[in-house]
Amino acid sequence: MLYFAAMLNEIWMMRCLQLAANGGGLVAPNPMVGAVLVQNDRIIGEGYHREFGGAHAEVIAIRSVHDETLLAEATLYVNLEPCSHHGKTPPCADLIIEKGIKNVVVGQMDPNPLVSGRGNQRLRDAGIDVTVGIAEAECKFLNRRFNTFHTKQRPHVILKWAQSADGFMDRRREADGGGGIHWISHPMSNIYVHKWRTEEQAILVGYNTVVNDNPQLTPRLVAGAAPLRIVLAGNRALPQACHLLTDALPALIFHFNESKKIGAKEWVKVEPASYLDQVMLELRHRAISSVLVEGGRFTLDQFFKAALYDEVRVISAPQMMSEGLPAPYFPKGEYLRTSLGEDQLYTWYRS
Repeated sequence: MLYFAAMLNEIWMMRCLQLAANGGGLVAPNPMVGAVLVQNDRIIGEGYHREFGGAHAEVIAIRSVHDETLLAEATLYVNLEPCSHHGKTPPCADLIIEKGIKNVVVGQMDPNPLVSGRGNQRLRDAGIDVTVGIAEAECKFLNRRFNTFHTKQRPHVILKWAQSADGFMDRRREADGGGGIHWISHPMSNIYVHKWRTEEQAILVGYNTVVNDNPQLTPRLVAGAAPLRIVLAGNRALPQACHLLTDALPALIFHFNESKKIGAKEWVKVEPASYLDQVMLELRHRAISSVLVEGGRFTLDQFFKAALYDEVRVISAPQMMSEGLPAPYFPKGEYLRTSLGEDQLYTWYRS
């Protein structure tokens, strides 16, 4: 019987995660949260956090119940500990207590040290039975960006590049006078990359990528919000005609000598020594919880050397280049392999 009850708890928690994922790219820097109300082994209400500053999942789930008298007999499932503080919305813990819900099942505790444990304790102090840790690994994985932001005090960093089957990520630009972009990956993979851009709050490249490729760094191939574009410029000036300076979208340029703002473009001065740490600190101050690094070989190597990465995504195309710019070192360990049309995606998660 206990095993059956535990299995049901996991089933309902998986439904929470399914709902929560709908908030991907919409709620950051808040976490993705889903909530399900179950009474007599059937769902009577559910909801998820839909937008930053909007109602939380628990509130939406409770509002969706047609007969509130059922709440006293229901169990609330939620993948993240209910909040207990006043932010943009009132505490969810107070609403749960007010509605007379007697049982709450939580996937993971809130990693924010200012919040962690307080929501659960408020519920327990009100006589509510609280179970914590159901499908905890899955809950933490879904909100890995939120967790990294609060446990490591910096954005969740994803390194991404495409490479040929024989391990080259570009031709040698200096050998052929520059030229245009040499596309390695399949067009289908490009659609996935643009989708990834909508899932992160920021996208980052180095100076060389801006000069060589003149990228827009926007999710043009899919619907979704554009991330904040970031450039590590060092002590060099970006070309005045590049997309990042001429379009209307915001861009953040980290520079060794300049600090200024012109319209939606902003230059932030950092010191050459440990400049990546300063970049991470600035992004944290701006509540940026995740960044996709699409920079060239030099920029990627800097993140590897500084151990500033949490995920690595490598798109491997079937074409052979024979020579060119070698792709970065790929960390050893287990990785996931997924087919993207003709290409293969290798994803590695840092433990």
